Amino acid sequence: MTRPGGSATSGRRTICFPFTGDTVGGSHISVLGLLAGLDRLRLRILVVPQVGDGAIARLFAGEEILPSPEAQAGPPGPGGRVGAREALQAMAGLGAKVRFLRRHGVDIVHSNDGRTHASWALAARLAGARLVWHHRGDPSARGLRLLAPLLADRVLAVSTFALPAPGLWSAAGKAEVLHSPFDTSIRPDRVRARAALIEETGLPQDTLVLGYFGSFIHRKRPLAFIDTIARIRDLRSHRPVAGLMFGCPEEPGMEAAMRSRIEEAGAEDVVRLMGYRSPGAEWIAACDQLVVPAIGEPFGRTLVEAMLVGTPIVATRSGGNVEALRNGALGFLVPPEDSSALAEACCALADDPALAARLAGLAREDAMTRFGQEHHCARVAELYAALG
Repeated sequence: MTRPGGSATSGRRTICFPFTGDTVGGSHISVLGLLAGLDRLRLRILVVPQVGDGAIARLFAGEEILPSPEAQAGPPGPGGRVGAREALQAMAGLGAKVRFLRRHGVDIVHSNDGRTHASWALAARLAGARLVWHHRGDPSARGLRLLAPLLADRVLAVSTFALPAPGLWSAAGKAEVLHSPFDTSIRPDRVRARAALIEETGLPQDTLVLGYFGSFIHRKRPLAFIDTIARIRDLRSHRPVAGLMFGCPEEPGMEAAMRSRIEEAGAEDVVRLMGYRSPGAEWIAACDQLVVPAIGEPFGRTLVEAMLVGTPIVATRSGGNVEALRNGALGFLVPPEDSSALAEACCALADDPALAARLAGLAREDAMTRFGQEHHCARVAELYAALG
């Protein structure tokens, strides 16, 4: 279902949000939060999902949704590499995208993930539209290094870690950090949420419940989480432990690799695949700790959601985790690629409830200040206005 939009003569600027692929991730949730705070008297918002009746279109139901000029088959899914072949596929539909943007009077294209940057950046430039390149990935990403310096008018990075590196050919001079928007009003009842989770899973009441939240891709290290839970089971035989993995596989072979690792570790009794659940904050609140083994994660949404709902965090000292947790002042940070260190930190936090509660309280207070939707939306609106 679409909502009628403005016209070229309405005085509103037209902002286009194209999406290549059809897997809902953190970038889509962030855009949803942004759209909720934009002034529709000044801005006409067009959402253009590649799959017209897919998951992304359903997520943005109620917005003005237009059929995409992109073919249904697109670049690789999350975690896939955007290389020469994918670039050529994007070029094949270039003319159709340019005509689409001109026909609908698009003033600004706001792209939000690597696949969409690759598919729409040049089209925006050729159509005479401005391009806001919202970078939510690794700073070494090929598109950010090679295309953004030439094609982007502004680059928004979700963390300092994600900023482009300075250099002779770099987008650093037109980039800034803008943390993703979060609903800071969420107040889940942690006691009730945990009780519901215990009832669903049939776990003993005294189980140490550790949660993994996110897609099952190599960067997020789901296999390391499995190793961590198996190690905790061995370290803390006096208390039952459960590692609950919320998410779905988005890389070929990952689910098979996870099931194989669970079997190899003899962890069938302590690791469970829970599938994708929404809203995620309720399930994060049900866990005793959030465990983030990811490497090079620019700025994980679930980590900030855990801060907001009061769930203590153990994470790797890598990527945006360090920035989010204030270098360890708001949660435990351990060396990357070290499941034993993750396990020991989880045990230490479980053995010191007072420390866990203090860190969770500090984290929530900090997240309320840094990650609200109001600041994010206001800054993006300012940026749109500045682009003329």
